[in-house]
Amino acid sequence: MSIDLNPVRGTRDFPPEQMRLRTWLFGHFRATAAQFGFEEYDAPVLESEALYIRKAGEEITGQLYGFEDKGGRRVALRPEMTPSLARIILQKGGGLALPVRWYSIPQCWRYERMTRGRKREHFQWNMDIVGVPGVGAEAELLGAITTFLGRLGLTSADVGIKVSSRKVLQAVLTETLGVPADKFTAVCVLVDKLEKLPREAIETELAELGLQGSLVDSIIETLSLRSLVDLAALLSDEHEAVTELRELFALAEAYGYADWLVFDASVVRGLAYYTGTVFEAFDRGATLRAICGGGRYDRLLSTFGGADAPACGFGFGDVVILELLKDKGLLPTLSSAVDDVVFAWSEDLRPAAIQVATRLRAAGRSVDLILERKKPKWAFKHADRAGAHRMIMVAPTEWEAGMVSVKDLATGEQSNVAVEELT
Repeated sequence: MSIDLNPVRGTRDFPPEQMRLRTWLFGHFRATAAQFGFEEYDAPVLESEALYIRKAGEEITGQLYGFEDKGGRRVALRPEMTPSLARIILQKGGGLALPVRWYSIPQCWRYERMTRGRKREHFQWNMDIVGVPGVGAEAELLGAITTFLGRLGLTSADVGIKVSSRKVLQAVLTETLGVPADKFTAVCVLVDKLEKLPREAIETELAELGLQGSLVDSIIETLSLRSLVDLAALLSDEHEAVTELRELFALAEAYGYADWLVFDASVVRGLAYYTGTVFEAFDRGATLRAICGGGRYDRLLSTFGGADAPACGFGFGDVVILELLKDKGLLPTLSSAVDDVVFAWSEDLRPAAIQVATRLRAAGRSVDLILERKKPKWAFKHADRAGAHRMIMVAPTEWEAGMVSVKDLATGEQSNVAVEELT
């Protein structure tokens, strides 16, 4: 029987050379989160399907890897982490001291059309702040994003962050155009599809909501705004959306990352739970999809039956950023590396080689012990492939004298060293 040796379409294998890169990237995720005082958490990759079924026609609902388990329960592989975060926050209840500053690096699953930078499984760095109502929380998260990008060698010339607010579209739709408040979230989900679907399809879906297709023109006009001056002219200087965005840009100046930010009213974000500030990082070279995105979701907890708390967060996928780093020539060269390779010159010296390797490992060194009977030429090639620093050879004459032969593989220098002095 022939078996397809490729991973399932849209998924990835991580052999050692890819795992080294993943570990390197995750190390930067974790180091940045630690710089900003966040704690790591995790949750099951398998959750109740009900956690992700929301009434807004979101794409995510149709992209679920959902199924019935053997107990007759509807479950799904998580497509995003925020609902799991909300579930944990509610589970802990009043015993959880706010504000919460948590981060995670979950694997997420969505059955969707694949393009460059988009797969059906990916890892996503999430950072969330729960319990802080002002845009200071968003400013802190944006600070983490720009700090992380800077760690990787990227600058504001490479990456920009579009910033807007769901309150902008809400003001235009509900206050100016008279769209009923209970239809607003559904319209936002449609607006997020404007670049993906033909206009006729959007108009049809608006009609299904009982709204006029002519709304599209007003929506597009609003989304074309690119400055806070124009936004203030549309809504007024005192409008909540305007004052919050101005405050956020002022805080960005204090943090020192204002040059990364641009106001762009077209940023809406497709998930129904966003309530205020929304943002997306983008490739200024315009060759890749959004690098990361997030925003404020103050009313998420009530959708699961709990009391709401102010909250905001972002998700940052691993696939797109690696593509961008590849384009920019910023991917590191990562080789496997062990401290020592230990080689027994003959089979009767294998127990001695084991003793040497055990002593070195107990001292905290990483050791590759050659387990088979091999020739010295093979052993040296193996040490080179392993990126070893030293080759330690257990040979008859030296061992009888309580010594081993040690070769520094960087300098080529070789000497006999007493076993007790190896470490």
